[in-house]
Amino acid sequence: MAPLALVFDAYGTLYDVHAVVARCEEFWPGRGAELSLLWRTKQLEYTWQRSLMRRYAPFSQVTLEALQYACAGLGLPLEGYQSAALLQEYRRLAVFPEVAGALARFATRKAILSNGSPDMLDPLVKQSGLAFDAVLSVDALKLFKPAPEVYQLAVDRLGVVKEAIGFVSSNCWDALGAKAFGFRVWWINRLQAPVDALGLQPDAVVGSLDEILL
Repeated sequence: MAPLALVFDAYGTLYDVHAVVARCEEFWPGRGAELSLLWRTKQLEYTWQRSLMRRYAPFSQVTLEALQYACAGLGLPLEGYQSAALLQEYRRLAVFPEVAGALARFATRKAILSNGSPDMLDPLVKQSGLAFDAVLSVDALKLFKPAPEVYQLAVDRLGVVKEAIGFVSSNCWDALGAKAFGFRVWWINRLQAPVDALGLQPDAVVGSLDEILL
């Protein structure tokens, strides 16, 4: 059966986190892609570590601290105006090309469920022009994905049993977290990576939102 609601991850799924590369290149020519990759890697690591230690911090703080680490690790000097500019880039990330058309095609209720804190997530969604029935942040729980409690937020807000919710993420760890919780899951495997060895499989693996068939 087609899901009664679709829930989407935001960063990397709808919005391109590496859209910051161009601005990184302005500050550190020739190092933008390298910096963006390490920045994103450390950003995710910090969310997992903070959840395990029960030391939550808003995603905006996590993102800043990950940027500071990445610059230090790559030997790149970071001034205050540069970090402010790059954090602002996260509030206006580019939408992947197929997203608007795909969302318009889905007739179900649609929501975002993101690690993003409202101070980053709300302006991002607003500037993109994408419309959702709900934009849910882990900030309500002070706990990051893939904790099961986070996926329960979508059930509670949408009023739909978890078995009737479809979840879409480009992050395999997130897709499998949602699968473990009980959602029907599409993993957008943009980089043709292997599935993480966590004893679970997504219901479907696709290359983009265009390939999701309900």
